Amino acid sequence: MKNVVVVGSQWGDEGKGKIVDWLSNKADVVIRFQGGHNAGHTLVINGIIYKLRLLPSGIVRKGKISIIGNGVVVDPWALIEEIKELRSKGIKVNEKNLIISESANLILPFHKEMDEIREDAAGKAKIGTTRRGIGPAYEDKIGRRSIRVMDLVSEKNLDKRLETVLIHHNAIRKGLGKKTFKKEKLKKDLLKIAPQILKFSKPIWKKINEFKLKKKKILFEGAQGILLDVDHGTYPFVTSSNTVASSAATGSGCGVNTINYVLGITKAYTTRVGEGPFPTELKNDIGELLGTRGKEFGTVTSRKRRCGWFDGVLVRQTIKISGIDGIALTKLDVLDELDEIKMCIAYILNGKKIDYLPAAVDDQIKVKPIYKSFKGWKSSTRGIRKFNELPKNAKLYIKALEKFIETKVSSISTSPEREDTILIENPFKKII
Repeated sequence: MKNVVVVGSQWGDEGKGKIVDWLSNKADVVIRFQGGHNAGHTLVINGIIYKLRLLPSGIVRKGKISIIGNGVVVDPWALIEEIKELRSKGIKVNEKNLIISESANLILPFHKEMDEIREDAAGKAKIGTTRRGIGPAYEDKIGRRSIRVMDLVSEKNLDKRLETVLIHHNAIRKGLGKKTFKKEKLKKDLLKIAPQILKFSKPIWKKINEFKLKKKKILFEGAQGILLDVDHGTYPFVTSSNTVASSAATGSGCGVNTINYVLGITKAYTTRVGEGPFPTELKNDIGELLGTRGKEFGTVTSRKRRCGWFDGVLVRQTIKISGIDGIALTKLDVLDELDEIKMCIAYILNGKKIDYLPAAVDDQIKVKPIYKSFKGWKSSTRGIRKFNELPKNAKLYIKALEKFIETKVSSISTSPEREDTILIENPFKKII
């Protein structure tokens, strides 16, 4: 048996939620290992829509254990609201199927406000943050002044930790002419919600080790996409965490030898939310068509996603960076109506042909895509569950994509519905 990490191979919004939910049928444990409630996953199950932000996608399946790892930053109030929302739709969430790392760092109200202040002040240089306080919370974590789940256990310790973090934040707020936060008010609010959070709290590294000894199958669920990785993405237009597969180990407390297979979720075209470089972006009718057919609006922010052709150069690059073993190709059906489909196979930068995305943002903005064209299939692929039943031109496109990115297509999603998936290779048990 294998333990599988699922990551997005583009800028996020690749359809990880559906794939993780589908794979969780084979898994025993599903773990979120980075990000916060800035990451949205939409699941469609029996016609019911579930929009998840913090909770792992496996939470909607019976008999599965969902874990929020130490690498995740947790807004406790947002988490409780999300749990309430799921319970209203008949999903059970309790101490038996949800565990939160005692080492997870909390997002507090001043983090969200600081996120908003910075983004508003940035003007044209704004990053496109979700304004959820993710970045400032990670800053406090690295600055060793963060409040963690475990700090909610002791009022005395919480008082000390709040004093430390507020010295930092209130000094900045005073300089900006903003109202300072009162420690006692914040402490009262945290102590009030503490019992609702602490009942899920456990040392997850220990629980993971127990699961490994029992031969449980573990699915690690990444948020956002590799191109938003703070080290390897289109910096500075990135998220504040490491989104690559190796973060599953540090973000949950297990050794890298726990990871046996890395699955990269890859959209059949390319989308991006927010600001930043996008070499294959289509600011025309085709881009609008992709957005309309693909319902390209953010789960968390409802922002319209930018759309473009599949960028094989970028996906091949993220595959190498994250050690991806196979990809799950999603939203193939969105391309059904197109006469012609294009794939980026190289760039032109300053008159020279290159086969990778350069690190400098100025160069990323300047690169021009070189495309290879394919004939569209002009027929519906929606709901198809066998590869041989796909239209001829769809199969040719997939095979060409697979060859260019130098990685096997392990599955193909043909609609948002859970079961509308073509399985070629099971990540938990390879099918040759």
